[in-house]
Amino acid sequence: MKRTLTCIVCPLGCTLEVELDKGNVISVSGNTCVRGKEYAVTECISPMRTVTSTVKCDDGRLVAVKTSRPIPKEKMFDCVKIINNSLAHLPIGIGDVIIKDVYGSDIVATQERN
Repeated sequence: MKRTLTCIVCPLGCTLEVELDKGNVISVSGNTCVRGKEYAVTECISPMRTVTSTVKCDDGRLVAVKTSRPIPKEKMFDCVKIINNSLAHLPIGIGDVIIKDVYGSDIVATQERN
């Protein structure tokens, strides 16, 4: 089986051709750098995503948040449910952990709230 991907690791946007056999990557072509090959393998075997969202603060405002590292793609909607059911306590600084260990990642603030 062949799969065509557009690499998102850098601005070049290489078109990657991935050959798969029984769920294993046999070859990757079209990448300009090693990072493209790594992206293709991960995307085909175990896709990961960074989640961005907002959390309600205890004063009613929202604060922007994101996962501190990518999580498994199939856990994205569960992650958003956890975020939506949480409440952040003021004051909040950029990088503050709002929720610990959500599928191997912390949910961190990407803006300040006082």
